Amino acid sequence: MKHIYTIAALTLLFISCGGKEKSVDEVLAEGNLENIRAKRTELETQQVALSNQIKLIDEKIESLDDTKKLPLVTTVKATSENFVHYLELQGSVQTKQNIVIYPETSGILQNIYVTEGQTVSKGQALAKIDDGGLEQQVAQMEIQLALAETTFERQKRLWDQKIGSEIQFLQAKSSYEAQEQSVNQLKSQLAKTTIVAPFSGVIDDIITDQGSVVMPGQSQLIRIVNLKDMYIETEVPENYITDVVKGKSVKVDFPVLGTSVDTEVRQASNFINPANRTFKVEVAVPNKEKNIKPNLTAKLRINDYTNENALLIPLSIISENANGEQYIYAITKKEDNNEGIAERVIIKTGKTQGDIIEVLSGIEAGTEIIKEGARSVRDGQTVKVIKY
Repeated sequence: MKHIYTIAALTLLFISCGGKEKSVDEVLAEGNLENIRAKRTELETQQVALSNQIKLIDEKIESLDDTKKLPLVTTVKATSENFVHYLELQGSVQTKQNIVIYPETSGILQNIYVTEGQTVSKGQALAKIDDGGLEQQVAQMEIQLALAETTFERQKRLWDQKIGSEIQFLQAKSSYEAQEQSVNQLKSQLAKTTIVAPFSGVIDDIITDQGSVVMPGQSQLIRIVNLKDMYIETEVPENYITDVVKGKSVKVDFPVLGTSVDTEVRQASNFINPANRTFKVEVAVPNKEKNIKPNLTAKLRINDYTNENALLIPLSIISENANGEQYIYAITKKEDNNEGIAERVIIKTGKTQGDIIEVLSGIEAGTEIIKEGARSVRDGQTVKVIKY
């Protein structure tokens, strides 16, 4: 700085001692516009000359000064790695075998054969509704059916021997078949009074108490749940329709349980909901421990993109210019003393995952990139790389 002040002082002294040169005050006092403009041009020329001289002095000082201070930066190398991107969504656990059983006939709920939490098999009797005498009617009709059957068989033997008339044979046959249908119909009505399990599962809730009057389609009797065939249904934005397909791997986290499972997409809908531009996806959920319950909240991470040779860099080191282009600073011409030149490089990026991002173009594997200090350097500036 002393050199700069000395040159400035000498220049001013030279100007002031120029003999015939008038001072600024004198020129202004004359009021001559042409002289004032000429004086301004003269001063601007002197200013440019001083700036050039100062720049030369600064460059010389920098080359001779061993104690110069350079920006300190850390670097990271762009590496080629396997990049697995996950689409993060939320859903709830469901099961197709989770139903409330309603009666098919009216009457008094006479007996309940199961308890809450009990495991039952498909077809097992769960409850009984008072049949109102249907069982006795079936017994009487079966006696009449037996008589009609015997009559028909005897009449058939006679008819086979060409004994008797055809009308007698047909009447016996018709009577037997009509009686058989009547018995089957009564048995079907009687069967409706016994509530059976439609599938194997667990009795989750007994809703109606024994002795209550129940009505078909109105009275909820028992809830039965099967925890084996569990799945998660979620809605995926339509722009992932080619990436999220059947068979894609999925990581499912259950925050309440503190557990996670690895599974896959078992079904992807072919219908896009016009209201929210999404399509439904079903993800199978293995439930060997039977601790996953219907309507349990789950977080899904669906693998929608994989690149085995992706260039990955930290997301935090990327900046953006006024044109919307993304750029980073790479180190070029690195010397043995860890000094190098910061070069601004325009890049194109792909998907992000956490705090890393994929670089599609602009750099190659092994490129040394400024990490810490990237926000404070300039293009072409000399920097010093430090290592922790």
